[in-house]
Amino acid sequence: MSPLSSQKYKFSLPNDISYLNCAYMGPLLQTVEAAGIEGLKKKSQPYQISPADFFSEVEKLKRLYAQLLNVDESQRIAIVPSTSYGLATAAKNSPIKKGQNIVVLDEQFPSNVYTWQRLAEEKGAEVRFVDTPKNIVGRGKAWNESILQAIDNQTAIVAMPHVHWADGTKYDLKAIGKKVHAAGGLLIIDGTQSVGALPFDVAEIKPDALVCGGYKWLLGGYSFGLAYYGEAFDNGTPIEENWTNRLDSEDFRGLVNYQPKYKSFANRYAVGQQSHFINTPMAIAALNQILEWTPEGIQRYAEGLLKEPMGALQNLGCIMEEEAFRGNHLVGLHLPEHINLEKLQARFAAEKVIVSVRGNAIRISTHVYNEAQDFEKLLACFR
Repeated sequence: MSPLSSQKYKFSLPNDISYLNCAYMGPLLQTVEAAGIEGLKKKSQPYQISPADFFSEVEKLKRLYAQLLNVDESQRIAIVPSTSYGLATAAKNSPIKKGQNIVVLDEQFPSNVYTWQRLAEEKGAEVRFVDTPKNIVGRGKAWNESILQAIDNQTAIVAMPHVHWADGTKYDLKAIGKKVHAAGGLLIIDGTQSVGALPFDVAEIKPDALVCGGYKWLLGGYSFGLAYYGEAFDNGTPIEENWTNRLDSEDFRGLVNYQPKYKSFANRYAVGQQSHFINTPMAIAALNQILEWTPEGIQRYAEGLLKEPMGALQNLGCIMEEEAFRGNHLVGLHLPEHINLEKLQARFAAEKVIVSVRGNAIRISTHVYNEAQDFEKLLACFR
């Protein structure tokens, strides 16, 4: 496959804006924007929406997402409105006993902490936080080792991200999953900051659940996400009871023949109104493009952009994670003490360089709409 060139022409980003902040919110592709507008227009003429439309586009979306994740059975994909909804579904259906523990990370995104704190309180279990290593150099390796050490024979759940939302630290989910599964526990992943831009192979990693918000690296709309649920969740109870999740719900004439059985696999967990006639076609358009680019292609493109400027920033005293423990799409720069963060942020604003400050790190998130000039401006701000 030939390397990607700049894809900025497929977006509506102004030329004077250097948007290095997809980890905050992904911009819409022009094709995704058009799909949303078309869906909006269709809703203004509801006679165009047929009973089959409640299901056909959802099934198309599931197949595309299953392809992205290397999932054989697309019915293991559920439409969710948010990461927190998908995680709450997993928590509701995760077996855990009094005295067992749930392993999470220090400074993990709140939605993937509050869910497990409630579950632990209800069941008399322990939430076990794995502390952020104090050393910045070699941090990723040390953090992965600490996670493995935290898992014991009383670990019921490891709930964590694929990469850390604040600085991009990448975790060895294959090794972590192997250990928690050996203990009889579940691996539940928040992939919001990775899936779509960083390869994620369900067949290789074997998560029991993987939940993703759709508005960042999946380049879709807000209030829309996707979740994968493995065999451990095949017979669970959904958060809500909605008609589309029941067997034979496609038959509108028989809807009042109340059906006690759910559809198979993850279908029972989909949110009510999963057919969302605006967000669903937007997500389809976005996934079609992501599959054409491939996460591997996105990573290679970002790597090419990062190589020289990251070296220059290291020469200026900035510290970042070594490549083995981060992706190229999301990098945290830990600043040297002599840099005045307020002045740096003011310079970013003046030069229209859009990044995020997370704790003591500058979070730089790169996609195929970025170009060399974006990093030239970034470097100039630091200098």
